[in-house]
Amino acid sequence: MPLVLGLLEAREKRVREEIAQLREEAERVQAALGDAERALQRLVDARATVAEVLAGPHSAVAEPTQSAVARSLVPQRAEGMAVSVLTADHQRILSVLESEAGREGMRCQQLAVALRMEAVPAKVEGLRSKAKRLVERGWSLQARPGVFTALAVPAG
Repeated sequence: MPLVLGLLEAREKRVREEIAQLREEAERVQAALGDAERALQRLVDARATVAEVLAGPHSAVAEPTQSAVARSLVPQRAEGMAVSVLTADHQRILSVLESEAGREGMRCQQLAVALRMEAVPAKVEGLRSKAKRLVERGWSLQARPGVFTALAVPAG
């Protein structure tokens, strides 16, 4: 009989330890649930505020001023528009595309090397995004998929 009592005590001890662990986990889950509920409430409040502002009279909305973000956008190219309206990065890309090295067109990895950037995927993809934006806005051309050139390549 003492053997059975010892086994029951050992089992009881394991179950008590399991209960303590489960209580700790439940407290952690409750804390995470509280954080998530507060985040949800902030989002609901923000959405309600935005809806309220947008539903208000439009005359109360001030005209947007040109911000740093607006200046970083590539403007649509118009006749007579100077390259100086572009950011320094976009100007550098165009200068490489207009150079002798860019005459036949350049892939973004070649462009990265010409710009003395690390030719790692993250940098090359950022460069590809900028090159595509220049094409979309009329500042350069995409000769074939992935190959970018200047608008007017100087005659050889």
